Amino acid sequence: MKLIILFAGSLVFVVSASAYIFVKIKLKPKQSSEIEDVYWEFEESNPELAQYNKWSRITFAGVVVGMIMLFLSVVF
Repeated sequence: MKLIILFAGSLVFVVSASAYIFVKIKLKPKQSSEIEDVYWEFEESNPELAQYNKWSRITFAGVVVGMIMLFLSVVF
């Protein structure tokens, strides 16, 4: 059981960390004044920025879950 959690945790961690790096490099919207001019007064954000924030949070949560699984496999 310990090995299964270790392998699953390491797989989740590596995949999520790779996806997090991909999101930070490729999905980050370009900084332009158009985003600030158009979307500053609305509650909703720019669709590109919203997608970037969503995937950034999802992949970071995956990294955290992978680290917790690795920690639990070492402790127990």
